[in-house]
Amino acid sequence: MEQIPEAKSARLLSIYARLLSGQTLGKAELAVEYNVTTRSIQRDIESLRYFLADQGLAQDVVFDRTAKGYRLANIIPKGLSNSEILAVCKILLESRSMRKDEMLPILDKLIDCAVPKESQKAVKSLIANEQRHYMEPHHHQPILNGLWEIGQAVKNRQIIQIEYERMKEPKLVSRRVQPVGIMFSEYYFYLTAFLEKRENFETPEDLFPTIYRIDRIRSFQVLNEHFQLPYRDRFEEGEFRKRVQFMYGGKLETIRFRYTGPSLEAVLDRLPTARVIAQDEEGWMISAEVFGKGIDMWLRSQGDYVKDVNAI
Repeated sequence: MEQIPEAKSARLLSIYARLLSGQTLGKAELAVEYNVTTRSIQRDIESLRYFLADQGLAQDVVFDRTAKGYRLANIIPKGLSNSEILAVCKILLESRSMRKDEMLPILDKLIDCAVPKESQKAVKSLIANEQRHYMEPHHHQPILNGLWEIGQAVKNRQIIQIEYERMKEPKLVSRRVQPVGIMFSEYYFYLTAFLEKRENFETPEDLFPTIYRIDRIRSFQVLNEHFQLPYRDRFEEGEFRKRVQFMYGGKLETIRFRYTGPSLEAVLDRLPTARVIAQDEEGWMISAEVFGKGIDMWLRSQGDYVKDVNAI
């Protein structure tokens, strides 16, 4: 039974409207209702699917086996929106984490792969000034070449032999380490790793790893040797991130201090483990669990806003 175009268009619009309203529609029932074959209804459904995909709508017509009918389902967009790409580009530029010859190609690839052609010029214009004035980190070391290989060593729990240039004494030291994470903080990428011989730790009972700036690793070799860490010694990057400041090593401790500055929110964002334990008209008494010596740097940077600092 052949349908004239107007009738088919009306049927398609009717089916789409019912799907939009949340109905589940059976193919056989639709065929009877519209006096067409089930094959015609199947072609209608395929036409609707093509329309939704062609328009870039985050929807699809799917068959619900439980309800034995077709319904409209929301699907997760495959690409990033213009706003999302712009946010990612801005964050990358602000990080100043790589040399210019590493950073700029990443931005170009992000825009070319994820932004529609008609929007690319607009996105590029919004970051053009920052690209032009991008300042490389002063170490001028390439970062990307070894990053994936180190990441695979973390994943596979393989020992790495590194030649590392220390910061205080500019000389190379050789270390065999058990890599447990890669992190980024304030311009630099870091390898977090346990020394293979735990007795070499300043505090052997400490469950936190040593921190190595990746740009200061002058050479490394992933060895065909694997390591195991007891469950109690497992390293959780998220928990470590909450407690460390400026990626300085040290001990885990709880501190208390009085804050009298203008923005409590800024303190709570800077110290994710912080909590307010008391408040008066002058300010807030804050407690936080922190790791390493970096917290001392941050506290001093707050000047007279921070008082009565105590470790407990």
